[in-house]
Amino acid sequence: MRIGTRKSAMAMAQTEEVIRQLKVHWPDLAVEVADQEALGDMDQRSKLAVHGGKGGAFVSGIHHGILSGELQMGMHSLKDMPGNEETPGLIIAAYMRRDDTEDALLLRSDLDLEAFKAAKGKGFKIGTNAVRRAALVKRLFPDVEVIHFRGAADTRINKLENRIPQALPEPPGGSVGPADALILAKSGLYRVGLEKHIAHVFSKTEMLPAAGQGIVAVECAETDWETRRILAAINDKDSEFAALAEREVLWILDGHCNSPIAVHGELAGDSMTLTGQVMSLDGGRLIESKATGPSDLPRDLGRTVAMGLVEQGANTLIEDSRIN
Repeated sequence: MRIGTRKSAMAMAQTEEVIRQLKVHWPDLAVEVADQEALGDMDQRSKLAVHGGKGGAFVSGIHHGILSGELQMGMHSLKDMPGNEETPGLIIAAYMRRDDTEDALLLRSDLDLEAFKAAKGKGFKIGTNAVRRAALVKRLFPDVEVIHFRGAADTRINKLENRIPQALPEPPGGSVGPADALILAKSGLYRVGLEKHIAHVFSKTEMLPAAGQGIVAVECAETDWETRRILAAINDKDSEFAALAEREVLWILDGHCNSPIAVHGELAGDSMTLTGQVMSLDGGRLIESKATGPSDLPRDLGRTVAMGLVEQGANTLIEDSRIN
């Protein structure tokens, strides 16, 4: 059985965990890893929209491999999977147990967190490729300069520590930075052993996570019943419920890769509280919708939150982000 994954250290670490859990339930299962170089990994200059968003940048190659029969399953970080489009013939057959969902601030090692806070970010350049993170950090530190920053976690940290500017696609030879700080997912840093670089972990009140953040999804062909049976053994129902609720919000809002949307489900027993936010690109305006309901009706909860955002003008903010 072949599983497709990206070539990055993060993706490989996630894939190893998927295989480890599969082996717990199916000790004799033979799994071969087929690592693929995604467009978003090969081109670490351009914005993701150039490649058709996160779908084209990170998941399309694996989708093609499953649909062609070359792969039996594919591993993705769920937050990298577009929430406003579907690939006919494929299904997410396993949602792995969710890791920590918070975002983390990384400061260059010669800089001080208290000085950063005291200056309210003024004079600091923060690198990120996520419009959600950019908008929310601007709400916390209005004077900070947010710069476009790409690459795997280790690549970004190397550029941060060695004051290497971020190359830009245009004009040829152009660049921005260097960065003084980065914002990355806490769970990813721990997964690849880079947690020592974390200077501050943002609370969910400070920075609400992206839909699906912290969840690894395993996809297969919709009619491949044997693979679906195998993957069902490692599916985590709480992660599935949260993922379905969060992605329903993206679906209704037609959220794309440049949409500053945050949404997160917190489960407590048989209930879930879902919080969604949409903000302007500069962080100047933020609208929020929250609802609590049965965790086993996740899409209903997602629709309630999404419509609450629509009523407050979410569509206008999202449309403005498309223009930009």
